[in-house]
This record gives sequence, C-alpha cells and structure tokens, in this order.
Amino acid sequence: MPYRYAHYFVGFVLAVTVAGFWASYFVPTAPMPLAFHIHAITAMTWLAFLIVQSVAIHRRKNAFHKTLGQASFILFPLLMLGFVSIINFSASRYVAAENDFIMVLGPAFGIGMVIALAAYLVLFYNALKNRRNVRLHAGYMLATPLILFESPFSRVIDRFLPWLNVIGTEGPRAVLDTIVVSDVLVACFALALYFRDRKHGTPWLVAIGFVLLQAVVMWFAPDMAFLGPMFDAYGQIPGNLTMAAGAFAGVVVTYLGWTAGSLPKEKVAVSRA
Repeated sequence: MPYRYAHYFVGFVLAVTVAGFWASYFVPTAPMPLAFHIHAITAMTWLAFLIVQSVAIHRRKNAFHKTLGQASFILFPLLMLGFVSIINFSASRYVAAENDFIMVLGPAFGIGMVIALAAYLVLFYNALKNRRNVRLHAGYMLATPLILFESPFSRVIDRFLPWLNVIGTEGPRAVLDTIVVSDVLVACFALALYFRDRKHGTPWLVAIGFVLLQAVVMWFAPDMAFLGPMFDAYGQIPGNLTMAAGAFAGVVVTYLGWTAGSLPKEKVAVSRA
C-alpha cells in the first residue's frame, strides 16, 4: 500500500493544530463562539478519521477501512458546514466593525477559507472518483490536511518560530506573512511527494495549486478594495442559510464523486458473469 507512514504525517498535522490553537482555543480565558467548536470538532475528527483509515488499510483491515470510509458521507458535509461557520463568524465581526484588525484582515480570512473549502470539495470528489485506484485515492485523501495546515502553523510561527517569517511586514499584515510562509512550506512538501511518484502525483499538484492560490490571494487581499463590500454583503445573509449551503455542497460532491467512481453497468455485468 502507498504512503505507509501517512498516519504519522497526519498525526503531526494534528499535533501542530493543538499547538497552534492551544492558547486561543484549548485553554481560553473567555467563552468560545459556537462556530469555533463546530469547526474545531469537525476538522480534528477529519484528521483522526484519516489516521484510523491509514492504519486500517496498512494492517489489511480492508472491510473496516471501507465501512469507516462510508462514515465520511456524513462527516464530510459536516466538515464543510464547519468551514462556513468560520467564514460566517469572520463576516459578522467585519459587519460589526469590531476592531481595526478585523477590518484589515477580515476579507483575507474570508477568501482564504473559501479557497480552502473549494480545495476540500475538489480533493474529496476526486478521492471518491478514483477510489478504485489506490494510489490516487490515498493521495487525494491525504492531500486534504495540507490545505488548512497554514492556519495552525502560522500561529506556531508567530509564537515559537518568528525567525521563519522572512517577509517581515509591519502591522496586522504580518499575520498574512506567516500564512504565506506556511503555504509555501506546504507546497514544497507536496512537490517532494509529487516527484516521488509523478505517475500518481496529480493530487499533490492540485494541493500545490490551491495552497499557493490561497497564499497569494490572502496576502494581497487587503489591497483588493472590492473584497470589503463583498464580504460585508455576505455577512448580511442569514448564517443558517449559508451553513446549510455548505453542508449541501458537501452532500452533492460526495454523491457526484461516488457516482463518478462507480463501475459502468456493463462492466458490473461482465464481472458477475
């Protein structure tokens, strides 16, 4: 089976997530908004799911791997709902003009999460579509943690590894510097995986495209005047409606990906003959 050490890699992402959000989420000094809990629980459950799936398939627990994989039909839409909940929370803070920080960086955070959501939809669709190709299926599934790695690791850079911020912008935009550095490091890691197996390396190229797009768009977002009004308009939409839309997108992509990966009826008939 490919990526025999994948569970260690995903475990590292999980550890970085805990480290990055330790102060702001795991030991908070004030009550956390519900949106944070939804996103944290679904995102960390997704990482745990990938770890168990990797261990199961490498221990030849194929039936368990398949059964647990079907649980993703529920988990993935919830994950998308969690993404939208964070976009909504950022938008509500922007609409309320909560502080100068959110007025400068709010649209950047919003567009960054939209790109991450789109990346997950594309990667999961292709993972289901290519589920009969072990290497491609594994690659697309394991590429998903790369998309949000910038979020916790940028905080790790800020708190523990400030020397990694080689851009050095002053003011609120310094946060975007750490995001860019994180995304570039992720792109380098994915590129190394691509060159290990270029024949089945498409998932890593897709991940590279999304993380670099995220890095560029987020860093330049404060200079894109049109994003502010768009984010403000989005913030006027009822949150329940946008969260339902996010979950529905997850359901649709799951269905389409599964259907696209099904054997044609004539092949099924031949295999049963």
